[in-house]
Amino acid sequence: MKEPFSWDHYSDQPAIIRDKSLKRKMRRSALPSLIKTFLIALFVLPIAFIITLFLPRKKISGEKFFGMGVNLNNSPSIAPEMIHELGVKKLLIRIPLWEMDRLDEYIAFIRSFKEHHITVAILQDRQHITNHALTKKHLTQIFTALENSCNTYVIGSTINRAKWGFFSVNEYLKFYAVAHALKKESFPNLKFIGSNVIDFELHFTTHTLFNLKDIYFDALGTLLYVDRRGAPENRQMGFNLMGKINLIDALMRLSFKSANELIITETNWPIKNTAPYAPTSEFECVNEDDYTNYMIRYHLLAFATQKVSTVYWHQLIAPGYGLIDNREGVIVKRHAFYAYQTMLSHLNDAHFCSYHENENEHCLVCSTPRGELHIAWNLNSIPSYTYKDTH
Repeated sequence: MKEPFSWDHYSDQPAIIRDKSLKRKMRRSALPSLIKTFLIALFVLPIAFIITLFLPRKKISGEKFFGMGVNLNNSPSIAPEMIHELGVKKLLIRIPLWEMDRLDEYIAFIRSFKEHHITVAILQDRQHITNHALTKKHLTQIFTALENSCNTYVIGSTINRAKWGFFSVNEYLKFYAVAHALKKESFPNLKFIGSNVIDFELHFTTHTLFNLKDIYFDALGTLLYVDRRGAPENRQMGFNLMGKINLIDALMRLSFKSANELIITETNWPIKNTAPYAPTSEFECVNEDDYTNYMIRYHLLAFATQKVSTVYWHQLIAPGYGLIDNREGVIVKRHAFYAYQTMLSHLNDAHFCSYHENENEHCLVCSTPRGELHIAWNLNSIPSYTYKDTH
């Protein structure tokens, strides 16, 4: 990344832009796009809200629902062993476009995971947002190098945060169009996930789904964090996690720019007393018990919607928000590691049957080869797994 943009290696995200004059200048230049964003949302969102009442569930099994983010820069030598122990089969691995000099390292890291389905998240910087020829060149190198290892890519990330390089949806659509044209020209078998808006900011998602560009998303990705609201059952603008998912799903189904598949490409909670590794302030951080319970309940609620094909937890190893803490080179599996492993062991071959909530008492019922699985929880309890013989 080039100044004034920089990467925070503690939290694995861009640092806040300190140049306020630059941000003001770029926001002024992006004003026409921002106006378009709000006008499109003003028209489309009410329609999407209404149709959420009528859209049926899909049929999403546990086999492909669970995914995990892994990072080349966080204890790469032990990551394959930990993933094998955890049992998750779908992985998301980031490749930053500004680290093309390390492409061979990323390829070797990706190939170290045997018999896993790999999705590669392409991270952008300002240079690649403004230089489309460079973007095309580097995307071609990545797609060619990984031809036999990966066919699914997240194109761009966190498009509604200036520190990630985009100052408008129009900029993102032009960036994505480079990848889309390249796919049509040379890589027709690849699957592209867009538009990857972070948090519940649906005006941005709406604009990416309703545009006049010659683009198409093979799946809609969202970084659906709810950590600033506390528990996943808590509400924002009247919507809890399930309501947010239902509304995003409705937007996707209304659009002609996306296939009917919704993927949560990132989510987590930051953990207390881990600064400077936590990606937020201490105010938003939670203790490890809440981190574990919120994580499990997030997955259960998302699965209960039967609208999300995969949730990628961000991520396996990270001191501030991962299942494993690796500070000072010491590998410590948090309780959340084992809780995720337990959840996966019950649900990786499960099929949804029913879900109901009554006075904050939640129950998810699934069919499995071991019998009918009942998962029960409330806001003060750890989810319990109980099997009932249906024969």
